[in-house]
Amino acid sequence: MGGHPDEVRAPEHWLTEVERERAARFRFEADRATFVAAHLLVRLCAAAALGDGTDPAGLTLLQVCEVHGPGHGRPYLEQAPELGVSLSHTRGYVCAAAGPGRVGADAEHVPPGPLDEALADRVLTPRERALVTGNDELMRHWTRKEALIKRGELSLDRLGSGGDDLSGRHLLEWTAAPDIRVAVVTDSPARRVPIPLLG
Repeated sequence: MGGHPDEVRAPEHWLTEVERERAARFRFEADRATFVAAHLLVRLCAAAALGDGTDPAGLTLLQVCEVHGPGHGRPYLEQAPELGVSLSHTRGYVCAAAGPGRVGADAEHVPPGPLDEALADRVLTPRERALVTGNDELMRHWTRKEALIKRGELSLDRLGSGGDDLSGRHLLEWTAAPDIRVAVVTDSPARRVPIPLLG
């Protein structure tokens, strides 16, 4: 699922205390709203994946990182830890993915202007770098790699030497607005579904 933060019409009381504390630390309201919308959307997405009338309000999203503590690290659902979940937000857009196995989702703005050579040299493999000539292509590769990081298959220090082979995985990509690229990498075939309207 993906869309503008305003399209995610779910109540903030679904958030955990840790999520509310993190949201309160954003300096700009637009960034806070986007963070909140992404964390609500992943519950809606997970409820749809779980089916059987699962109530998204009853899903607790947890993250624990050995370095940064609660609220950081790969997310999972307390009620369904076997379901893979992932979320991403960039100003003005949020997306989430849920499904069996590992999932990773990433959304990024395409920077204006000519190719960001420094970034391309740092994050692309030599094979990718030889083919990429603009920021749009660069962000397509970047979102794929970020999705792999969120799946636990790649790390920031290995971007320039890996992540260019998606064999055995499923890739779903789309363009949101003229300048936002989205990539979802899953173990099973994935499809986009609309954000549900809550009554």
